[in-house]
Amino acid sequence: MKTIEVDEELYRYIASHTQHIGESASDILRRMLNFKSGQPVQVKKLGNEEPEEAVQTKNTQITPQNPVRVVRELLLSDAYAEKNKAIDRFMLILSTLYSLDSTIFANATESMHGRTRVYFAGDEQTLLAAGKQSKPRHIPGTPYWVITNTNTNRKRSMVEAIMQEMQFPANVIEKACSTI
Repeated sequence: MKTIEVDEELYRYIASHTQHIGESASDILRRMLNFKSGQPVQVKKLGNEEPEEAVQTKNTQITPQNPVRVVRELLLSDAYAEKNKAIDRFMLILSTLYSLDSTIFANATESMHGRTRVYFAGDEQTLLAAGKQSKPRHIPGTPYWVITNTNTNRKRSMVEAIMQEMQFPANVIEKACSTI
């Protein structure tokens, strides 16, 4: 994988075309340019040389996402900035965390509950059974539901607990929680 540098304005433009959480810049550009793997690419050299045809090969190795980078990109994205309500930012962060590591997310949320309430479940009914006024909402892109009638500090503590379990650095956890 190659790295390219782009200015802030171009980066924000690319990020503004994100269609789902965790979508890479490469995926966004491929979609925007209607470019598929294996498709011939025109490579123009500097100077007067003729362009060469190169073939992009499919990368067989799966490159793991850098979780810190994904969260930072989320927090800087236009999609996140457009969310005016704490609940919407909370849901977007939960969805992103699940997409980064569904196993750790599951382990972290399994034991997360209050004195009488369950915070996360695989279905709406489980949350309603633990409290009729819990206002469960489905977390997009996950099999999970979460109660939403908690105060903002409780939402922050839920995100903090999950991110700690996922071993995020303290400064990233603090930044994510402070934006909710």
